[in-house]
Order: sequence, then structure tokens, then C-alpha cells
Amino acid sequence: MKKFTCYYKRLKIANIRIAALAIIVSIFFLPSFVPFEKLGNNMFTVILNNQNAGVVSAPEEAEQYVIEARRRIAAGSEELVLVESDLQVEGKEVLWGKVDAPEQIIENMTQILGGGVKETLQRSYVVKINEYMINLASQSDVYALLQAALNKYDGKNRYQAALSLDHSRELSALTAEVLTTEEVVEETQEVVNMEAGIAAELAAAFEEEIPAEEMDFEDYELGLISMEYGDAIEVVEAYLSEEELTGLNDAIREVTQDEEKNGVYEVVSGDTLSEIAIKTNIPMDKLIEMNASLEDENSMIRAGEELIITVPEPKLAVLRQEEMYYEEDYEEEVIYVDNDDWYTNQRKTLQEPSAGHRKVVAVVTFENDKEIDKEIIKEEVTYKAVPKIVERGTKIPPTYIKPIAGGRLSSGFGRRNRPTRGASSYHKGIDWATPTGTAVNASCGGTVARAGWGSGYGYVVYINHPDGRQTRYGHLSKVLVSAGQTVTQGQKIALSGNTGVSTGPHLHFEILINGAQVNPFDYLN
Repeated sequence: MKKFTCYYKRLKIANIRIAALAIIVSIFFLPSFVPFEKLGNNMFTVILNNQNAGVVSAPEEAEQYVIEARRRIAAGSEELVLVESDLQVEGKEVLWGKVDAPEQIIENMTQILGGGVKETLQRSYVVKINEYMINLASQSDVYALLQAALNKYDGKNRYQAALSLDHSRELSALTAEVLTTEEVVEETQEVVNMEAGIAAELAAAFEEEIPAEEMDFEDYELGLISMEYGDAIEVVEAYLSEEELTGLNDAIREVTQDEEKNGVYEVVSGDTLSEIAIKTNIPMDKLIEMNASLEDENSMIRAGEELIITVPEPKLAVLRQEEMYYEEDYEEEVIYVDNDDWYTNQRKTLQEPSAGHRKVVAVVTFENDKEIDKEIIKEEVTYKAVPKIVERGTKIPPTYIKPIAGGRLSSGFGRRNRPTRGASSYHKGIDWATPTGTAVNASCGGTVARAGWGSGYGYVVYINHPDGRQTRYGHLSKVLVSAGQTVTQGQKIALSGNTGVSTGPHLHFEILINGAQVNPFDYLN
């Protein structure tokens, strides 16, 4: 009996040992458990968008699983899906632990990411016109937008917008062009014109070249003959959200409606500010506000000067040519006869002009609604215009400078109160108050006509100049030149004083043209 009991105890201990060994083996060899090794973190909790997605044995597994989850979400849409994902792993070192099955983790991730889909990006088209860009939902919208710009000027739909690949670009981009309806048909249909070989050769051999006859006015079809876009257009594909797209009607209105842009107006001879305001349809106060060189409506302007003006223009310019018939009165260009003995400010009309009348067919070029060029291709003169003939000088005229340095302007040209008894109430020159003895210089080179005492002027000097003008210098204290002497511009001719009818030391200065005094300020440089 003792023997049996002892054997039983031994058997029980052996079974316990076998069970323990089986447990140990299962821990180290079953796939759902991680063996314990002293190698750092060996089990990782996956956190995706702040939510627990499962447990993995390595961070790389989590990265692969999230890629698969994103792929499954994207497969459910034909467009580009934008998904926000924030993947984190928290590792720890364990003796043993259970990891989740890959499919379960991917499913968890798919659900988490599905709630974080930000937006679906649609295949769209970006239209760039110079520096302006607009986003459209489809290629048909692009065509409709470009066509709307043409239809604004083409009432008969003879021209169509077309897109073609821009081979000058490294990346894929389209550019816009304008085709006639006939060109569109030729591009979409392949027309083969075949003739029998011998018949074609005979036809060519006997074909006579018919000379072109001069067209009469009724032979011209008139109307629109060409169109093209006046701005650089680029079209590229892009994936955009719906919020970034512009509706077709809004896009057409934005691109084709006129808006004010700064332009330049070049002043021509005879222009006045009021006339420019009328020509450009800009209020006078706005014209002055846009140009710093203008102070008020009386500001002086010169031929060739450029003024800033506002011009109504759309974002997309359209260039077009129209064949037009019209009748008009016209003038011949002025014929100039040069005279080398005259100065450039001397002119004489030899023949007065008269307008003629003509019938015209012309090709007129427009940029939007603005005419920019005109070429007459047929003209019939009803009666000829008579040109204006003008004789003009070619020599550059002499200049005039202020005859003293400094001085205070004490009396201008024109009407005034008599400063003293014997003085004139109409001042025929200008006065500068200056101390006696100030140097007086020749305003312009010439020949001294008179030097000495003159009634009312005191000591005075007269100088005749090559352009026929004369200058006078009065109330001098001392004369330094004599009659008949030639002087140069800026040469010292006298000293200022207070002689003659004078109320104090000053210089009186005159410029005379054809014997009559003029305002010196109009001629001094």
C-alpha cells in the first residue's frame, strides 16, 4: 500500500511538471504572444487621430496598416480624397502580451480615418490670364468661358475657342487659340480629295491662270474677318475642393465685364485738359487727381506729355479685325517747305487747306471696343483734298536768360499803379530791385544798338538779336559797352543803378518783338 501511494505522488508531480512546461512552450511559441526579451519596447499601442486602433509588435506594422486603410477609403471615390491622419505609437516592454490581428487593426483604422475625411478634391481646371487666375469645374466650362469672350463681338458664331497642348512648357499645359468654324470642321473631319492620275495631270496642264480683277465696293463681304485672344492664356489640370471653384456664370461675368484699368494718354498739339476729359470720358477732377503734374484745370500741358487715364477693359482682351465700308471727309497731310535762313519758331502758310471726300473700304483692328489700327484697302476719291503748305525755319532760335543774379521782383509786366510821377501806369517790362553796382549781363547774344542816356530810362542799353528781337536794360549806373559792339550771352554790359524816372535802385528789363514790348517771363529760360 505504501508502495502504491508513493508511485501516485511521483505521477502527480510529473504531471504538474509537464503542464508547466506546456504553458511555458505555449507562451513562447503561440503567434498572438510576444516573447519577453531584454531589448527595450516590444509591444506598441497604436493611436490614430487620438483614438486607440489596436496593438502591434512593431511601429512599422502600424505605418503599413494605415497606408492600407487610406487606400480602402480612396477606393470608394473616383476623385482625390484628402484625409487627415495623425499616427502615434506608445511602446512598452512586457514579459508577454497579446497583439491584435492585422485585419482587425486595418478595419479599426478605416473607421477612424473615415470620420476624418476632410474633403474630396475634384479634377478641375485652372485658367490663367496674364496674372489673373480662376478655377473651373470642367473642361466644358473652360471652353464656355473662352467662347463667351468671343461671342461678345461675334454675333454670327463664326469663330470658336480651341485648346491645344503648349509644347514650349516642360509641364503639361494647354493654351487657347481661336479657330474659324471651317477650321474646326477641317480638324474633326478628314477630307480626301482624289482625282484619277491622268485626268488630274491633264486638268493641271490645261488650267489657265486667271488674273485677279480689281474688286468693286459691292464685292467686299464686309464684317468680321479675324479674331484672336490678346492676352496669354494657360490652362492646367488640378485637384481642388468645391469651395475653390467658381461657377460658370460668375466666371464669365468676372472675365468679360469691363473694369477700370490705368492707361496712358499722349497729349497732342492743340489739346486742352477740358478736351482730354471729354475725349476720355473722365471727369476733370478725377483726371487732376490721377496726375500729380496737374494742379488744377488751368495747369499747362505740352505735346508729347503722357497723362494717366482710366480705361474700361475686360480681364481677357480680344483682338479682332473687321472689313468696313464708310464715306468720309478727309484732309491731306501738311506739306512743309524748309527755309534754312529762318528760325524754327518762324512759319508762314503758303497755301490754305480744304477737305476732300472719299469712299473707303478698310480693315479696322480693334482691341475689345477700342480701335487700334486701320488699313485702307480700297479708296475712291469723290473730290480731292487740297493740302496745307507751310514754310518753316530750320535754325534753332537763340535763348534768353535773366540778366542779373539774384534781385527781388519789384514790378511785373502789365497794368500797375504809377510808382512815381512821370512813370507809366502800364509797365512794359519787369523790374528787379537790386543794389546799385550789380553786374548786368546780356540776356542773349547780339549787337548793341544804343548805349547811353535815354529819356525816362536813365542810362540804358539796347541790344538787337539774330531772331529779330530786341532787349533793353534801363536805370543803369554805368554803361560798359558801346553802339555797334557785338556781345555774347551772359557778357557783362553795365552796372545797375537808380537813374532816370526811378523810385530806388533796380534793373528795368524789356524784350521787344517787331518793336512792341512782350512779357519777358514768356521768353526767359
